[in-house]
Amino acid sequence: MELAVIKNKIHHMQGNKVILDFDLAQLYEVETRVLKQAVRRNIKRFPDDFMFQLSKDEWKEVITNCDNLPENIKFSPTTPFAFTEQGVAMISSVLNSDKAIDVNISIMRAFVALRQHLTDYINLKDHIAQLEKEMDIKFKDIHQALNYLLQKDKVQFEQQNRERIGFKREE
Repeated sequence: MELAVIKNKIHHMQGNKVILDFDLAQLYEVETRVLKQAVRRNIKRFPDDFMFQLSKDEWKEVITNCDNLPENIKFSPTTPFAFTEQGVAMISSVLNSDKAIDVNISIMRAFVALRQHLTDYINLKDHIAQLEKEMDIKFKDIHQALNYLLQKDKVQFEQQNRERIGFKREE
C-alpha cells in the first residue's frame, strides 16, 4: 500500500489526525456498513480518544473542503466515524483478516511518517528562526555603519556650505 495514498486520507479534526470510516473501508476492501457494524459490535474497544462520530457541522465542513469525496458519501444521512491512530490499530483486531493486518501496518507507517515530517518541520522552523535572529543582529550592525557613513558625509557637506559668520572682507 502506498504511503502517499494513505497520507491523503488523513484529516485534522478536533485536534487529532484521523481517517474517516469510508476511507478505511476502502483501504480494507470492505463495505463501510460492514466496518461500522464491526465497530458497533466491539464499541468497548473504541473509547472517545480512539474514535468519534463527526457532528453535522463538522461533516458539512469536510464536504465543503474535500473535493475528492465520493458522491454517495456526500449525501449519506449518517455522519462518518473518525478514527485516530489508536482507533485504526484497534480496527485490525476487530476485522481480523490478512488484508486488515497489511493495511493496518501501512497506515501505522503513514502516521509515523507524518509525525517525522512534523518533527522535521519544527526543527527546520527553529533553525530558520535562529538564522533570522543572527542575521538581524548582523544587519543591524551594517545598518548602523551605513547610517554613520551617510551622516558623516552629510555633516561634512553642511559644514562646507554653511553661511560664514564674522568679519568679511571684500576683495
